[in-house]
Amino acid sequence: MDAAELAVNFATHLKAGDCVLLSGPVGAGKTHFARYILQTMMARDGAVEDIPSPTFTLVQVYDTSAGEVWHTDLYRLTHVDELTELGLDDAFDTAVTLVEWPDRLGDTRPARHLDLMFSMPDLDTDVRVLDLESVGDGWDWLAKVFADV
Repeated sequence: MDAAELAVNFATHLKAGDCVLLSGPVGAGKTHFARYILQTMMARDGAVEDIPSPTFTLVQVYDTSAGEVWHTDLYRLTHVDELTELGLDDAFDTAVTLVEWPDRLGDTRPARHLDLMFSMPDLDTDVRVLDLESVGDGWDWLAKVFADV
């Protein structure tokens, strides 16, 4: 299963309060994966929108029938206190949050989250490896997503 297909499957299950933490080096596919999730969720509502990387804005918020989806890129975050200014701490409870560079969260990492760790074992190919860890309850749907892999 490729990353786009996996992201589409994820998008059908995500709901308010779900936090997906996307880790990995530059170019590993974090933004690509988040983009496919967002495009799938918006397409259900008939919306077609370009999904820019939030590298410079830090946060992009999208309205979907599943509620707000926050796409964040914390690479440029200089201090964990900035998370409160962004409103991300509230979004963890009320929205779907897709967080790139979650190491910048420090102790504010939500107790319930899904860790997706992207890696590139061979820089000469387009192959990506995804390690996944669910933390907390409510991730039972993952078994269904990976059943056909």
